[in-house]
Amino acid sequence: MAVIELQHVNKAFGAGLNRVSVLHNINFSADQGELSLILGPSGSGKSTLLTIIGGLQTADSGKVQIDGQNLAEMSAKQRDRLRLTTIGFILQSYNLLPYLNVADQFKLVDRVKRQGNLSKKALLQLLKELGIDNLLNHFPGELSGGQNQRVALARALYTDPQIILADEPTAALDSDRVQVVGKILQKMAKNHHKAVIVVTHDLRLRRFADHTYQLLDGKLRAQ
Repeated sequence: MAVIELQHVNKAFGAGLNRVSVLHNINFSADQGELSLILGPSGSGKSTLLTIIGGLQTADSGKVQIDGQNLAEMSAKQRDRLRLTTIGFILQSYNLLPYLNVADQFKLVDRVKRQGNLSKKALLQLLKELGIDNLLNHFPGELSGGQNQRVALARALYTDPQIILADEPTAALDSDRVQVVGKILQKMAKNHHKAVIVVTHDLRLRRFADHTYQLLDGKLRAQ
């Protein structure tokens, strides 16, 4: 069984003449051990789709199942627990706390999720691969957009989630860093048996994907 499965999912915003259909009859599945890339221009509904998969938003109709669990049948508390233990989010906004330095961003995760996180050795290796191991004492406001993006990526992977959902994870990165991030996400899928879903308009990531989809006019098509 696929760890992620969407069946006939629809989502619209607004009402009456202002109603806009963002997602139309979306069918999608993803297995552990694979990286799925969803391409589309800005405003195509990529972020909406990702947040529905992660249970941050609800679909207007259709079914969303994560690890065999129907999100619509779960309480808000159960969905929160699922996100904490099973899903790692890499969002465009980074969501780093401005008053915590990089090291403390990870210590905060330890306070929220006390077990199952990466070992200190594994975290240090990840930080080195991302080129941010020398930034542990810096605050988000002291970092570039690309550095903050890599810290947010590391923090999402630190919880060792079964599912990784990434929203434009390479938007602020140069081509060399795109290759590093692409290889890390591919490694997470292949070597660590995770389901990795990346929504992006960055074509440089195509070479790392097992499956590529195009989201356009609210419709998802395999490429």
